[in-house]
Amino acid sequence: MQMSNVIIILQIIISVSLSTLIILQSKGVGLGRAWGGGGGFYKSRRGVEKIIFNLTIVLAALFLITSILSLLYT
Repeated sequence: MQMSNVIIILQIIISVSLSTLIILQSKGVGLGRAWGGGGGFYKSRRGVEKIIFNLTIVLAALFLITSILSLLYT
């Protein structure tokens, strides 16, 4: 298997995981808050919500790295 194929497969796996985590974060948010309305208080992340948030950042960074690698190996 070529390196570019491995990178593409990694990008697909990371992008699906990233999309899933983003959807999980927005679950429970009302339509008003989703479009910028409501939510006049600061809410800190705790527990599982914090883990999902941090994992989203890590996966976004990995996706960026694999995207740069795919440019270099194609």
